[in-house]
Amino acid sequence: MQCRKEHEVPHVNIRGLGNYSPNPVGRYIYKGTETWGDNKGTLTYSNEDNHEFVLKYKGTLKELSSMKKLEYSYETISSGGKSTEEFTEPPKELIFTSKGSSRGGAKVNVDEIIKVNVKWGEFEESFELHSKNK
Repeated sequence: MQCRKEHEVPHVNIRGLGNYSPNPVGRYIYKGTETWGDNKGTLTYSNEDNHEFVLKYKGTLKELSSMKKLEYSYETISSGGKSTEEFTEPPKELIFTSKGSSRGGAKVNVDEIIKVNVKWGEFEESFELHSKNK
C-alpha cells in the first residue's frame, strides 16, 4: 500500500525590511510530493520537490539602468540559494528567477519564513517571505 501526499507552499512577501524598502519583492514557490509505503512490513518514505524563487524590482528599468551587478540569496531552515548576475548593458527585465528541484532532500514546511538578501549597485535590502497559507 502506498500513500502519496502532495503539498504546495507558496510564500509571498508581506513585509519588507530595510532602508530601501519596498523596492525588491520576492516570491518563493515550493511544490513537493511525499510518498509513504510499505515494503514487506518496512515503512518506506521518499520525497521530491520543485522550487522557484522570483525577485521583482518594483521600480522602473530606468532606475536600474546603472546597475552593474545584482546579488541575491534566500534561505530556508534547511536549504537556500544564491545568484549573482553581472550586467555589461542595462537590465532588460525587472524580474529575476532561480529554479531548482531535489529528490530525497529536506522539505520546506508550510509555516517556514524565508530570509532574503538583495544587493544591487550600492543598495542592499533584507526582507522575509511569509507563507500565505498560514
